[in-house]
Order: sequence, then C-alpha cells, then structure tokens
Amino acid sequence: MRRSVAVAAAVLLILEAFGFAFVNWIMGIAVRHQQMSLAGLDPGAMAVGAWAAGVLMALFLIACAVVLVRMARRDRSPGRFGRILLIVCAVTHGVLGAGLAAPVGWAAFVGMMVVLGFVVLALVLYAGETPASASGPDGEPGGSTPPPPVAPAAV
Repeated sequence: MRRSVAVAAAVLLILEAFGFAFVNWIMGIAVRHQQMSLAGLDPGAMAVGAWAAGVLMALFLIACAVVLVRMARRDRSPGRFGRILLIVCAVTHGVLGAGLAAPVGWAAFVGMMVVLGFVVLALVLYAGETPASASGPDGEPGGSTPPPPVAPAAV
C-alpha cells in the first residue's frame, strides 16, 4: 500500500507540474498579446516572469515526484533533504489550496487538498523508518561498515 500511495502522489504531482506550466504559458501569451501592464511594468518582462514562474514551479513539483518515486522504488523513507522537500511541497499545497478557493473555486481547492493528502499520507506511511541515506551498503542502519577489530599490541 505504501508504494502505491507514493506512486499515486508522484503521478498527481507530475500532472500538476504540466498543468502549472501550461497555465503560466497561456498567461504569458495573453499578457504579451494584449500588451497588459501592471504599474508600468513592461509586458514582455511580465510574460517572461509568468513563463519563468511556471517552469520553476514545474521543476519543483517534478523534483518532489522524483523523491516519491525513489521512496516507492526503494520502499524506504527519503533522506533529510527529501523529507524537507516533501514537507515544503505539502505546505505549499495547503497555502495554494486556501488561496485558490475564492478566486478559482472549490474544485481547485479540492484538487489541491487531494494532492496534499497523498503527499502527507506518503510521508506518514514512511515515517517510522531509517532514511535510505542513513543505511549501509547491506541495508543495515548505520551508514557505514564497522571498523575492523584491532589486534592487541604485544608487550
């Protein structure tokens, strides 16, 4: 069950990454073609900003999906960086979901909460384990092999 939850969360994040990139691409095109300006900003700069924001958000979501796929493949908890990345992803989905409810609608809120639920469930299901980065080459916890025994010195 843990692996399927992690894979489902990864698939949802990849779909969401494409959605974010597509929406920001459309917004950039609309700003550029209609010569929109906000407080005197150049419309070309605003279009490039929308495209850059879409690419950065898509890369962030894909990085989170990669961490989830690695979790599912290894069936182990991610390392410290992976956990922090997934926690930031969960917090981002909570904040965006709360902010999307009024301007976009409840469907967007529900969508963000579903993704948030899958990310948090994946984190919780893998919570009680030693992270993959802290395990040794043979899978035992500890990170490295113990040093060889030292022979007693001859007196």
